[in-house]
Amino acid sequence: MAWKDTRPAIAARSGAHPAAVVTALTALALAAAAAVMARELGLGQAYVAKVLGAFAVVAILVLTNVRAHHPFPRFGPANQVTLARAALVALLAGLAGDPASAGVAQVAFALAFAAAVLDAVDGPLARATGMASEFGARFDMETDAALVLVLAVLAWQLDKAGPWALASGLMRYAFVAAGAGLEWLRRPLPPSFRRKLVCAVQVTALVAALAPIVPPPVSALVAAAALAALCYSFAADVLWLRRRAREDHP
Repeated sequence: MAWKDTRPAIAARSGAHPAAVVTALTALALAAAAAVMARELGLGQAYVAKVLGAFAVVAILVLTNVRAHHPFPRFGPANQVTLARAALVALLAGLAGDPASAGVAQVAFALAFAAAVLDAVDGPLARATGMASEFGARFDMETDAALVLVLAVLAWQLDKAGPWALASGLMRYAFVAAGAGLEWLRRPLPPSFRRKLVCAVQVTALVAALAPIVPPPVSALVAAAALAALCYSFAADVLWLRRRAREDHP
């Protein structure tokens, strides 16, 4: 998906963008939360470094794209919610590679549940405030993709599913990587309710799989069913793109 440059509409702006202030404040709150989690769960300072490293990637991407693709003077409440979701994803990402424990499993589920709930807020909030933008839509999509990948890693790490669960998080990035070599895969796809539904199902299923009350055999079945739906959705999109490419260049 390529950005559509909206720079002409905002070229006259100067100074720090409000997004920089919001991102900096979020980073400070995130550092404090990570420090508390590290102390309470016995994760060590390496956990804090991993969390802040993950969020630094988010901050760089936000601040390098917001001016050109967010045609509003304010960052907006919807983007603030998405940024909060990205912070939760960073807290989850920091758990990757740390020893599994009952406490880690419970905290991972709580953070994942909060991120999933907020996912239902930012889109309607952007439309309600009249601040929907290409930046916000892309920010939301990339946060969803990162959340799915992190949840898949944790499902495997916590023995809620096998290593095959990683396919849930890696499939979208593999699709993007394939598009780097195949022009027809980079073409825009039409809006699809099926795609949105499968994304919601994927997040919900992985969050459910992480729930402490869901035993491993059941959690694996839930994750596998969601992965099957995701495979179908990607296959449908690839076939549609290939068919269009053949129609344009028989």
